[in-house]
Amino acid sequence: MLFDTHAHLNAIQYQDDLEEVIVRALHEGVTHTVVVGFDTETITKAIELAEAYDFIYAAVGWHPVDAIDMTNADLEWIKELASHPKVVAIGEMGLDYYWDKSPKDVQKEVFRKQIALAKEVNLPIIIHNRDATADVVEILQEEGASEVGGIMHCFTGSLEVARQCMEMNFYISFGGPVTFKNAKKPKEVAAEIPMERLLIETDCPYLTPHPFRGKRNEPSYVKYVAEQIAELRGMDYADFVKQTSDNAKRIFGISR
Repeated sequence: MLFDTHAHLNAIQYQDDLEEVIVRALHEGVTHTVVVGFDTETITKAIELAEAYDFIYAAVGWHPVDAIDMTNADLEWIKELASHPKVVAIGEMGLDYYWDKSPKDVQKEVFRKQIALAKEVNLPIIIHNRDATADVVEILQEEGASEVGGIMHCFTGSLEVARQCMEMNFYISFGGPVTFKNAKKPKEVAAEIPMERLLIETDCPYLTPHPFRGKRNEPSYVKYVAEQIAELRGMDYADFVKQTSDNAKRIFGISR
């Protein structure tokens, strides 16, 4: 019952073999996948996939890199989609200071607007953070994000930051980088945080775990993330998978 909490099966990288990718995921025991939309095209595709496959759910939001392109009409559209029975979160949203397409002040404004929207529709949020940890945490605190909680997607921060986020009702999600040999910090955090706050993901087609690093990622590879963290924690693999799946169902409000 593997639960991939963050996938981009709506990406162009799967246009030629999506069905085969889905079959492999199901064969490896992936019972739930959240496909994340982050702009007009990928949100539309995420909804289509969620409607086409029982095991796929959707998250809808606006990526910080593209914050400058988001209009008020886009925000209203996301609000409307929030009532879709298979939309389980708002996001991904947040801040990205690595790329410079969208000015920081624009990113912050769009981030705050999406938190407010999530509180209005009562859905958890999925946070993208790249080189912006202090500002992300500050905005989450200022906007009262603990009211809905959410997921710190592909977490690479410190144990201290993880604790700050967990205090705000956030879950900490790990992807492929936790399997990398030089990933000291993610391994330490994954081994230390409370089990009831831990999630796993692929962020496919990106951040492919060892032993496939450098190739296209896919949901079936989430098992390598699970194996790595179960080993770090000295846990039985099946117990780890069940707990992380239960955690994901809890935050996303999925009963089946």
